[in-house]
Amino acid sequence: MTQAPPEDHKGRALYRAEQVRELDRRIIASGVAGFALMQRAAASAWCYLRATWPEARHLSVLCGGGNNGGDGHVLAALAAAEGLSVQRILVKPVEALEGDARRAAEMADAAGVGRQPWKDGMALSGELVVDALLGTGLTGEVRGASRSAIAAINASGRPVLAIDIPSGLHADTGAELGEAVRATRTITFIGDKLGLHTGRGPARGGKLVVDDLAAPREAFEGMVPTAWLLDRALIAALLPPRERDAHKGAMGHALILGGAPGMGGAGLLAAEACARLGAGKVSLATDPAHVAASLIRRPEVMAHGVRGLADLGELPQKADVLIVGPGLGRGSWGQAMLQAALATERPLVVDADALNLLAECFAGQRRDDWILTPHPGEAARLLGIGTADVEADRPAAAQALQQRFGGVVVLKGAGSLVAGPDGLAVCPSGNPGMASGGMGDALSGMLGALVAQGLPLEMTARLGVLVHALAADMAARQGGERGLLAGDLASCARILVNPTMDEDDAVATR
Repeated sequence: MTQAPPEDHKGRALYRAEQVRELDRRIIASGVAGFALMQRAAASAWCYLRATWPEARHLSVLCGGGNNGGDGHVLAALAAAEGLSVQRILVKPVEALEGDARRAAEMADAAGVGRQPWKDGMALSGELVVDALLGTGLTGEVRGASRSAIAAINASGRPVLAIDIPSGLHADTGAELGEAVRATRTITFIGDKLGLHTGRGPARGGKLVVDDLAAPREAFEGMVPTAWLLDRALIAALLPPRERDAHKGAMGHALILGGAPGMGGAGLLAAEACARLGAGKVSLATDPAHVAASLIRRPEVMAHGVRGLADLGELPQKADVLIVGPGLGRGSWGQAMLQAALATERPLVVDADALNLLAECFAGQRRDDWILTPHPGEAARLLGIGTADVEADRPAAAQALQQRFGGVVVLKGAGSLVAGPDGLAVCPSGNPGMASGGMGDALSGMLGALVAQGLPLEMTARLGVLVHALAADMAARQGGERGLLAGDLASCARILVNPTMDEDDAVATR
């Protein structure tokens, strides 16, 4: 496989479907025939299939009516040439195909590969299924024969290789368009697609590889990626080893405003994560009933019992960053804490009920010095739309939030998105074990710690989201995804933000 190197520490470039089509046109204009490019893609997919499933002897290849189906026809011919038995299923008759897709289907015919028209209820006889039904041009809901074929693939229980993108997945948004193939592996071509990494993309694409099909570098000139896929090289780039004479005063002071009566745990989780990511000093303003628990759990955190605005005193002015939201509640206590945070000129990390209060009680706020961290439901309330609307186009929702509220926005979920003035970034890490309470509180604490240490806001958000997800992956490797707790992340994150330390040795000695 060939793949362009990441640009600096931004990560891997991600593109929209139309951008990849333009890249395809540029490659053809450079002198590579369209059918030759199709053959390259099919040969790449075939080599990947053989390397991944070397024992497979019988394939079911489902081909659609466009060039994605053409890739499937050529792959079927290659498989037959090596002696595999191929069940080639067409959702569109060869006679109705055009251009390179028609040529590919005729190539498979000439190679002696049989073909069957798709019929509802047809059995897939292959021990391995190749999805070449629908490509990246799909924008509307899947219907008709394609939809029933997708349902049959998903019901087959066989491993599935998706060519370019799982059929039924929107290449730009990651939305599932009615029904999408649940692929075991996906091989995508020329440029990586944003939709493979957010929304339903990670759940539908399986393990992903990218092959640029030896595209000339000139084809990418002037093509601005629509987003960047975060890479762990960002950690070392932004967090070099500390100077030997470093002291806590130089590492920043973070203040968490959270823990309304009866909701003290969220503030404690945020405070511990903040301390573990290296803030020099961490203060917690919380309901007085929670101070004793804070002292027992993490005595390094300076816990202050706060009944209301009068008890805050000069705490906000003494901090370098305020984290407001964990366990905040929407009552008078939470409203007072958010009001105090908004009145300061300190950078803010805004999470949880602070976001709901922004939508309900503090409308019209806009700042350049804050990070907002909504999940889809909170994002929907901030935008005045439905949660389903957010999930239908997560990238657009993240960018709309950033344009409306300023600063940097982290739209959480599978393939968390970071939208800032410099564009969009996507986090490829994390796991289903993060579907438990308190994960957002840990993230807000981590983000606050990085802001306190003086990192630029947008890079802070990208780095914090990545470290949070990688820490969850490390914790899951140690004990599994089920039962993963937010409190498990802080010690793992500490290892990750010390990149000169050998991770395996650190885990072994914990």
